[in-house]
Amino acid sequence: MTQPPNSARQPVPANGQVAAGARAVVMEGCSLKKNYGRGEKILHVLSDASLCLRKGEMVAIVAPSGAGKSTLLHLLAALDTPTSGTVYFANKAIETNDDTALAAFRNRAVGFLWQRHQLLPDFTATENVAMPLLLRGDDFTSALGMARKWLAEVGLEHRVDHRAGELSGGEQQRVAIARALVTGPSVLLADEPTGDLDEQNAWAVFELLERLHRTHGLTSLIATHNLALAARCDRILGLEHGVLRTREAAALASEAPGGEAR
Repeated sequence: MTQPPNSARQPVPANGQVAAGARAVVMEGCSLKKNYGRGEKILHVLSDASLCLRKGEMVAIVAPSGAGKSTLLHLLAALDTPTSGTVYFANKAIETNDDTALAAFRNRAVGFLWQRHQLLPDFTATENVAMPLLLRGDDFTSALGMARKWLAEVGLEHRVDHRAGELSGGEQQRVAIARALVTGPSVLLADEPTGDLDEQNAWAVFELLERLHRTHGLTSLIATHNLALAARCDRILGLEHGVLRTREAAALASEAPGGEAR
């Protein structure tokens, strides 16, 4: 079995708490490159992006729109394949999985949260949350029961039978969070999860993500423009010219007044 390089496994401090290096490595991206197009029209999105996520970490990625944050998260979630480089989960290169194993990885190991919730508007909140369970073949009754349990956990027990299109933006994103976590993943990948929300709802959603991160022992990677939210994570990474670099919240704030990475 292919093993990740030792250079990606160096200890990483986490806000002065227990050293992240003492935690097990959950996911790694090693020298990830992603190009689109061919010849003179080739677009280099990621040139050499590497990161290491350890169990229990909440890590933020801050970068301008179009820098490649979504592309990176898609590679980590096996929603796309890198031009070169490797993604490892539990010390195994995910590229070595066959289609069935990759589908199971996407369904069970990783929860993905989009900026735009991607709910089915004519389906109820319960049906939307249950969808990943139904797609993998779970019993219909038990899937709906688990969906309702998760809707209660995100504060929407009173909205379980409402169609997604009848919910507010903040409520829709809470449904999307429940859907991302209903399968019990160990890693949450969130792509601008508060980007479409007003300030009040953005904070409420982020505080919910923080609580679920702690109570369910998640490892979370959150792409965000909001520096105030990013500053509450264990680490902040900046994506610059296709390369990930450690950033400090204070330095980023001085570069971008108003709490937005521009």
